[in-house]
Amino acid sequence: MDAIADQRARLNKAAADFVAKPKKLLIDGEWVDAKSGKTFSTVDPATGLEITRLAEGDAADVDVAARAARRAFEEGEWPRLRPRDRQRLLLKLADLVEAHADELAEIEALDNGKPVTYARFVDVNMAVDFLRYMAGWATKIEGTTLDLSTGFTPDDQFFAYVRKEAVGVVGQIIPWNFPLVMAAWKLGPALATGCTVLLKPAEQTSLSALRLGELVMEAGFPKGVVNIITGFGGTAGAAIVEHPEVDKIAFTGSTAVGKLIGMAAMKTMKRVSLELGGKSPVVVMADANLETAIPGAAMAVFFNMGQVCTAGSRLFVERKVFDQVTEGVAEVAKSMKIGAGLDPASQLGPLVSAVQRDRVMAYIQSGLAEGGRALTGGQVIGGAGCFVEPTVFVDVNSSMKVVREEIFGPVVVAQPIDDIANIPAMANDTIYGLGASIWSNNLSFVHRLVPKIKAGTVWVNCHNFLDPALPFGGYKQSGVGREMGRAVLDLYTESKSVLMQI
Repeated sequence: MDAIADQRARLNKAAADFVAKPKKLLIDGEWVDAKSGKTFSTVDPATGLEITRLAEGDAADVDVAARAARRAFEEGEWPRLRPRDRQRLLLKLADLVEAHADELAEIEALDNGKPVTYARFVDVNMAVDFLRYMAGWATKIEGTTLDLSTGFTPDDQFFAYVRKEAVGVVGQIIPWNFPLVMAAWKLGPALATGCTVLLKPAEQTSLSALRLGELVMEAGFPKGVVNIITGFGGTAGAAIVEHPEVDKIAFTGSTAVGKLIGMAAMKTMKRVSLELGGKSPVVVMADANLETAIPGAAMAVFFNMGQVCTAGSRLFVERKVFDQVTEGVAEVAKSMKIGAGLDPASQLGPLVSAVQRDRVMAYIQSGLAEGGRALTGGQVIGGAGCFVEPTVFVDVNSSMKVVREEIFGPVVVAQPIDDIANIPAMANDTIYGLGASIWSNNLSFVHRLVPKIKAGTVWVNCHNFLDPALPFGGYKQSGVGREMGRAVLDLYTESKSVLMQI
């Protein structure tokens, strides 16, 4: 791995100019300092160096932003816009994100650590596609009419319909693993349905959300429709969840935090949608095409340094090909180029922070202490950055912490399948149910297995592929509600029944 003293020297001019500007909060169409005057540091995880300082928003700033969002929702230009106008604004925003793709990718690679090539061709492209997809829904939100049987006399006649209305002011709290993508996932349906937003990016990775906020204003959204509050979860995030002017909370992050948010939101009966953790199984059958299954299983867990809620972190392989597959995954891990995000040759970047690096290493050490064997990896890569070797564990069992808990790092635990009848029980032996993949050329077997897997998404001969049209969310403790597709509209609308006696 090449040592880089300061990645900022690699930035193009647009990205460098953005990083150099003072970072403020976006409230009611203006960029403002936090009321407390406090700032906090955001750090490059590849070098440990400070990138810049961000305004530290708290309850006072959230209060101003929530009231601005309420005014924007009920007064002024936004509630009078027609659906085609919301569509036009979202399409303009998508065009601007696409026009600034290279800049946004570099900002993301610097702040988050992910390889810039992936940031450009995965993260930015996904954000653009999703914004365009949701723009189309702005003009297609429909109600229904009904013939009723209600009535206490034979001559009663009624006309009834159900209309869909925007839920109101939405608080959106997004994670650090895909900052730009998650901001687009949250903003798209909220704006398409006519809601207004308080967006809080993760404190570790706020830069791309702030740049997106600039593009929101450039696209022409009315003031107060999108407000962005940088700060910490325990202050700014908690204030958003608790604020009486906020009608709904949308959160993506850990299951532990999601539970706390759900309980806090119930105090004011806020609508809540939660996209939470995962411990996704990857099932590789002996009849699979191993030339694609082995690298596919490797990328299922090592993509984005394993910091993916659907990471294929539990690998189940038929016994007859177990050694071939696990050794193959280990070879892929050994071959991956590890480096700073802005190095175009990097395939694996650092973990997002020193805290996350230490958390992942604690899991690795736990796995070794409990008897697991690492075919490869298991070490921190020296230097000031947050690099951890991709790790493949064998000789594990279902009682181990490393098998049961979400690690959110480049670590996979592999177990053999001795009886295919046990596959559903093995795959479902987790509190989570977000994703899973099956690698097999026996489609009859696959079709019989899919209904038995308790997961919101089941991939076949692939993993971690998403599309804006496909609903995404989890079973069990992996969340509540579905992002993307038509299903996401239900998270941002209320149904109002209207009954008229005629």
